[in-house]
Formats: sequence, structure tokens, C-alpha cells
Amino acid sequence: MGKPAYNLQVPVAVEDLVTGNFRVGPWLVQPSLNTLSQNGTSVRLEPKQIEVLVCLARQQDETVSKEKLIQAVWPDTFVGDDVLIRSIFVLRRVFDDDPQKPDFIQTIPKRGYRLVAPVVWEEEEDGMVRDHSGRQTTKPGKTTVFGGALRYALGLASAALLLSLAILLNFGGIRTRLLPGKTPPIRSLAVLPLQNLSGDPAQDYFADGMTEELITQLAGVSALKVISHTSTARYKKTDKSLLDIAQELSVDAIIAGSVTRSADRVRITVQLISGSQDKNLWAKSYERKLEDSLMLQSEVASAIAGEVRARLKPSEESRFTAARPLNLKSLDAYFHGTYHLGRFGTGAGLEEAERAIDEFQQAIALDPGFAQAYVKIAEVYEQEGNLLPGDQIAPLEKAAAEKALALDANLADAHLYLGLVKLGYDWDWEGAHQELMRAVELNPNNASAHDGLADYLDAMGRLEEGMNEHQRAQELDPAGDHLSNAFYRNRQYDRAVELLTKRLDVEAEDASTHFALSENYAQKGMYRESIQHLQLAASLYGHKEVAQDLGRTYAVSGYHAAIRRFAQDLEHLQMMPGRIAEFYARASDKERALKWLETSYQMHDPLIQLNSDPGFDPLRSDPRFKDLVHRIGLPQ
Repeated sequence: MGKPAYNLQVPVAVEDLVTGNFRVGPWLVQPSLNTLSQNGTSVRLEPKQIEVLVCLARQQDETVSKEKLIQAVWPDTFVGDDVLIRSIFVLRRVFDDDPQKPDFIQTIPKRGYRLVAPVVWEEEEDGMVRDHSGRQTTKPGKTTVFGGALRYALGLASAALLLSLAILLNFGGIRTRLLPGKTPPIRSLAVLPLQNLSGDPAQDYFADGMTEELITQLAGVSALKVISHTSTARYKKTDKSLLDIAQELSVDAIIAGSVTRSADRVRITVQLISGSQDKNLWAKSYERKLEDSLMLQSEVASAIAGEVRARLKPSEESRFTAARPLNLKSLDAYFHGTYHLGRFGTGAGLEEAERAIDEFQQAIALDPGFAQAYVKIAEVYEQEGNLLPGDQIAPLEKAAAEKALALDANLADAHLYLGLVKLGYDWDWEGAHQELMRAVELNPNNASAHDGLADYLDAMGRLEEGMNEHQRAQELDPAGDHLSNAFYRNRQYDRAVELLTKRLDVEAEDASTHFALSENYAQKGMYRESIQHLQLAASLYGHKEVAQDLGRTYAVSGYHAAIRRFAQDLEHLQMMPGRIAEFYARASDKERALKWLETSYQMHDPLIQLNSDPGFDPLRSDPRFKDLVHRIGLPQ
């Protein structure tokens, strides 16, 4: 750690070297716990953010320059102004403070910051108490010189003993933080959502897009394990410390930072923080023209890889330099499309997917060489494939992926989506295998690519190899769900339910999670729970009327009638015929299930898991089902 936060370039009394609890307005600040509390609500901040507040409180109602604050809080590390600005931004957010009309922290233009809220220190040493300004006065009738000195000596001895025990036993990781020694090697990273410091909440989509691009760039480094964007996005508004986050994600280091967009410029500040020590390893700010934003992310990713001493393959080094300037409006449309894509399936239906496609197509119209926009269109179609027939979606997904690869043959996601089309629509098993392997090779940190490869292996009956790939995907995306399908296909329903239930603790409005729970509960014979989760899935995909119809039918006529009704509703909505067939099979309507499987075959709907999906178990003995498996080319 660096020097204590109170080490400002101003005279400091010996008593001031003790940082106790204090109040800022109605908030109780406990620096030892890195918390701010009010009315039973506690907010945990990063240690450096608390230190900034302590520095301001020590000189309450006085202007503290940015230089002094940076020197006090980050004495041994070079950081830019943006790191301090981010800390002030977080403090203001906790205080719900308006920077234009501040009740807590006032910005003094071109000088620094001033804490204008009243400060009351709760610490007492040698009969000294502090008033609102932090100045010390003698508490009457309490102190003599000898008595104060004795209590001071005893206090120091007690503190030394407690500190020694804490260090010896490493309570709360204190030994690691105070006596860090050599920083362990960094082989795994998590990039937290970059803070939007533009002063305009409407620019959040831009900061989110920049975060995703930085993760994508770093994920291509085979020497590093990089946690997926879907797992780190949940920390956008969190009170957890960086050490806690690193432990949850099982990574060696955290990347935190901010994005500031103004006029035609973008500035990004990033910090590399040890995951085992409260230690800032590296920080740097970059500023470029907006149209160079993706080039900037490549530069930042390359710098981070250099700082962690990751060995880059020649192909990886070349990808860092492959980015090019983009039309500004095209880039904006691209990030807007990413925002709408993220909303699909989490409470919003197909309309959000269509908005995303419109934005990506606009990006391409403004910049025809924008390969990543074609990749995103392919991703939208892949997501829509969960609801719409394959013959409507797969050719469009395939065309977008092939166009992206024509512009840039090294785009891992383009190989992924092309591989998924060959797997689920073309039933080109060897071609799918090649594309999915290429996606993993180009981006070994792509959880979706490992999932796709696992699906191929499962379809081929290589379940053990498939489980290994599912587990790798889970490691890369710990907040996602990459194992429940494997458990389901292996008839391990209890394990699937346990995993999916934990998943809902992270993302309660994920439609695919509720759908998977419905399938597993159905196989367990827990029909009420199955119906409840199927209703939630339908609602989250934007079909609330279907969900209500399902619930009414179940209440009146029971499970099998409700599932048959649900299948009929899917028919009217022209949903995936393979999924309709599965629901008819679950409703014990064998003939209609086989009819819809044949329709699914004619439409080239995804049927890759015919051999492994428990939903089709009631049909396996029928010769027509066996013939269909043969025609698709799956092993018997």
C-alpha cells in the first residue's frame, strides 16, 4: 500500500495520524471498513475512494487541490486526473449530490475540491475532540499531561498487539495488503464496466459499448483468461470491493476505469489492480478522436497485455493493429445497436432485436467496411433463432457471418455464428466442427464458442468431451449458465435445477433461465413449478398473453392440457417447429409431435440434440423417429 491518506503537504498534528470514524452530514464514515452508512443502509466503497473522502474531511470547508489529493491517495503510483474524478463521481453518487448545487462536495474550477457538508469526528484521544472543521480542542475535566501520555502509550501498545495478531493470522487479508511482497503473476483478468464520466446518463450506452470492445480485444490473448462481458456487467452498480469481486470471479487482477465523451473526443482511463492485494499496479489515460474509438481500445488492450507480461502470438499482435478509423455516426449506431441487443430476452421481445438490426444496418450503410457490425447482425439472428423458425433466420445469420469474414477472416464471432448455422441448420457436421474450432482458436476466452463446440460434441454422443467444453465456458462466464444444458442432457435434473436457481439470484429476468427451469421441473414431475417458470419465460420474451393463457388452462385442466394449449399458441405464433414438437411430446400427443418434427426437418430447424434431449424420450422407440435421426446424419 502507499502512504496513508492523511499524508498531505500541509502541517499535520500527531493526533491526526489516527483515522477514526466521522460523520459527513447524516452519513457515518468508517474508514477501517471502507463503508458509509445512513439509516441502516451501508454502502461499501473502494479503499482509495474512502481515502479521498478522508483527505477532504481533514480540511473540511477548505479547497484541496487535485495535486495534493492525488499525492496523498496515490503517492507511489502515477495516475491521471480521471482516476480522482472517478472517485469524486462515486462519492457524489452515494451522497446523491448534485455537482451544480452541491450539499457535500463542491468543485472549485481549475483548483480542486471542497467538502462543504459538516464533519463531526467521533474519535477521542488524550481528551481531545474535534469540531466540525477537524480542529482539536481539550475536553474539560478529563486530561492531565501524565494521564494522557499513559493512556496514549497503552493505546499504542494495545494497537500494536492487535495489529501483530491480525497480521499473523491474516484477518481480512491484512497481511497480504500490508506486507504484499512480490505481486503474483497475472494470468486472469476481469474488466469491470467503464464508468461514464461524460456528465450525461444518455451516454451510458457508449461506455457500455467501449467496455464490451475492450473485453473482446483482451479475450483474443490466448495467454490470458478473460472473464466474459455478461459476467462483469452485473458489477456496474455494486458496493462490493475490488478484492471481493476478484475473489468471486477467480481472477488475478481487475481492470477498472472510466470513459469521458465530449464533442468529437473520447478519453479513457484504466487501472490495473491486483486481485490479491489492495494495490494499484498500473494506470494510464488515453485520448483520441471519437472515430478512433475502436483503435483506442486495441491500443489499451495491447498496453494491458504488456503490463501483465502476457506472451502474444504474432497473429494476436497483428490483430491489435488491425483496427481502423470509423465514421462517427456509424460508430454511434453500432453502440446503440449493442444496447438494444442487450435488452432482448430480458423483459423485451423481438421489437428490441429488430431495433438492434436497424442500428447495425445503419452503421453498415454509413461504413460498408464495418465488419463487426455484420457480426452483430449475425448475433441478433442467432438470438432470434430461439423463437423463430430456422428457415426464416438461419440464411440471414449465415449471410451476415460470411460477409463479416469476407471483410476480416480473423473475427472469432463470425466463425462462431457460421459454425452454429452449419450445426443447427445445414447439419454440416464436419463444417460446423471446423468453424467452431476456429472460433475457439481465435478467441480462447469466448464462452459462447466453447458452448457451441460442446453442443457439437453432445450431438455426436461425445458427452464427456462436451462436458469439458461446457465447464470451460462456465469458468469464462461464471455469472452465466453453461452447464445446465449438459446436466439436462445427462438426466441430472437436480444439479441443473440447483445451478439455474442460483443463476436467478444474479439475473432474475433472464428468459432462457426460466425456460430451462421449466424443462427440468417437467422431467422431475414438478408440474406446478414447471408451469410457473414457463409463464415467466413467455412473458420475458414479450408474450404475456400466451403466459396468461397457459396459467388459466393449467388451473382448470391440469398440466398436459396446459402444455398442449401452449404448443397450439406456439403454432399460431409460428415459432420453432422443433420446439412445438417437443411440447406435444411432453403433452403425450405422439402423433402431433412426430408431425411437427417432420415439419422441422423440412424447414431445417435445429434438431441437433434429437439423440440427447430428454423431451423426445417418449418418441425414441417409434421407427419414424429413428428414421429422422438417420436422415439428419446423427449417429444412432
